[in-house]
Parts: sequence; structure tokens; C-alpha cells
Amino acid sequence: MSFEVTKETIIGDILDMDADTEPYFLEMGMHCLFCPSSRGESIEEACMVHGVDPEELVSKLNAHFAG
Repeated sequence: MSFEVTKETIIGDILDMDADTEPYFLEMGMHCLFCPSSRGESIEEACMVHGVDPEELVSKLNAHFAG
């Protein structure tokens, strides 16, 4: 199954697709993963709040899904 993550991808969609992606969010300091508001955020929105480069996270997630 192929799933491509972009900066606009919603975090809840990523977690629903593969719960094993949780550590990628935790390592960026996003410990509120299962809060309804954070699940509705895009990668770009979450990275802005946590001061993380969205391209780096997108790259890690896409490598995970390609893996």
C-alpha cells in the first residue's frame, strides 16, 4: 500500500493509516497526539507550533511508508 505524506496531510489520517508512526511525532515534542485538536492538524500546522521543520518530518514519514 502506498501513502504519500505532504505538509498538508492531517496527522489523524497518518496515525489511522499506521499507528507505528507515533514515535516520529513524539520525537518532535508532540505528546498530545490523541487530543482531538492535534489529530485534526496538518503536518505544517503541528510543526509550526512545535518549532520543527515540516520537510524533515514529511521526509521521515514518507521513508517509513516506503519502507
